[in-house]
Amino acid sequence: MGGVGGSSAERELAELAPWPSPAPPIGRQEREARLAKAQGLTAGVGADALVVGAGASLRYFAGVGWNATERLVAMVLPRSGEPVMICPAFEEGSLRAALGIEAGLRLWEEHESPYDLAAAVLAELGVRSLAVDPALAFFMYDGLRTAAPHLETTNGAGVIDGCRMIKSPAELALMAQAKAMTLEVHRRTARILREGITTTEVRRFIDQAHRTLGADDGSSFCAVQFGEATAYPHGLPGEQQLKRGDVVLIDTGCRVQGYNSDITRTYVFGEPSPELVRIWEIEKRAQAAAFAAVRPGVPCEEIDAVARRVLEAEGLGPDYRLPGLPHRTGHGIGLSIHEAPYLVKGDRTPLHPGMCFSNEPMIVLPGAFGVRLEDHFHVTEDGAAWFTEPQPSLEQPFG
Repeated sequence: MGGVGGSSAERELAELAPWPSPAPPIGRQEREARLAKAQGLTAGVGADALVVGAGASLRYFAGVGWNATERLVAMVLPRSGEPVMICPAFEEGSLRAALGIEAGLRLWEEHESPYDLAAAVLAELGVRSLAVDPALAFFMYDGLRTAAPHLETTNGAGVIDGCRMIKSPAELALMAQAKAMTLEVHRRTARILREGITTTEVRRFIDQAHRTLGADDGSSFCAVQFGEATAYPHGLPGEQQLKRGDVVLIDTGCRVQGYNSDITRTYVFGEPSPELVRIWEIEKRAQAAAFAAVRPGVPCEEIDAVARRVLEAEGLGPDYRLPGLPHRTGHGIGLSIHEAPYLVKGDRTPLHPGMCFSNEPMIVLPGAFGVRLEDHFHVTEDGAAWFTEPQPSLEQPFG
């Protein structure tokens, strides 16, 4: 089968080099525009300020790519004026080096309550109603609520998602690079397959290849499934060894400046069965139909419905019944690998230019195999545009 097998990990890694034309990072002017938009949306939900904890949203607004821990690190953004960062005192130097915006700093020592400090900052700003980052850990929210018992709180998801779900040209460029890198890793991974290779060996190669191309931290995730394990959307535990005739499903991604890729390819090591050929072709048509249905203003749930209609016409499903599609057709993607909105029944968010989604209407045949083709697109003024071209065929997975 074209492009599957015949090489080695050593040979493929030796041919890789850092990405030749990296996309530029997000600049301060863009971050300032994000803050201004968030301030307008905060006013729109009737709140006086927005609080954002460490994680993807703090990176989005402030450039600080820290993960959440037990220590409160947060940004308080009032409806007008400069944001205030709340941070452990011993992290001040690291915070100043990471910040991509102008912000005031309020620091707390290890024995002090960060929630009392946050309550004092909110009081100084005259905040009576606070929009809260939905990703803020409950114990942090509870600590803040206890320190400021008269503070009104509301869900800040509409503010954060209202900013993050529409990607700028700079964000699209970073995502395009991440996805192009992962597709190149997929192509080279197929070449190293051989009878007896283990899933661990394949995952190790994928991580090393992503690192060599310049991904932030190698693979951000990696699922390698052979044979019947492909019938489980997220695989089975334990080691697998590749056998002649096995279906191969590899789902992996990386990050570039925090922005994610997430691509799945399904093919076979050896000769495909007639049933695999049939199911693969249905999957291909469902993915194409979902892409073709994208237009600004169309509800997200309609894209899911379009893909399911293709499957149901072939006797699969309906809904989530198996054999068929056991999960949503797609998810939003950006600084989080799964983020709002979603291509799923019940999500009536209208599509808008700049939104980015996976397109992966997987077909599962229990006890046999699964086929998932996953590529990503962004919504344009008149339809959709692929970040990566879909798999052309089962026999020639990379053209």
